[in-house]
Amino acid sequence: MPSKLIGMYNVDYSAVALPEGEGWAAHLTISGPSSNPMHRNIVFPEQRVSPDKAFATEEEAEQDALRVAEGMVNAAHDAPTHN
Repeated sequence: MPSKLIGMYNVDYSAVALPEGEGWAAHLTISGPSSNPMHRNIVFPEQRVSPDKAFATEEEAEQDALRVAEGMVNAAHDAPTHN
């Protein structure tokens, strides 16, 4: 499963083959910082993203998962904080 560090978040993204050769689904997991390097702080558990899309190739599905992750991390970073 490919992974990428985006800001302080570790993003694992993958493609999962759909049944009966219907294409590929984009899957994603996002982990936040943890005080223990042996423990992942999952902030977005592994799940399918873009569920209305089936991709023709594994690479297309992986790239979509990464695009979704980047959007989620950027949105979280830009969100106002309430004190």
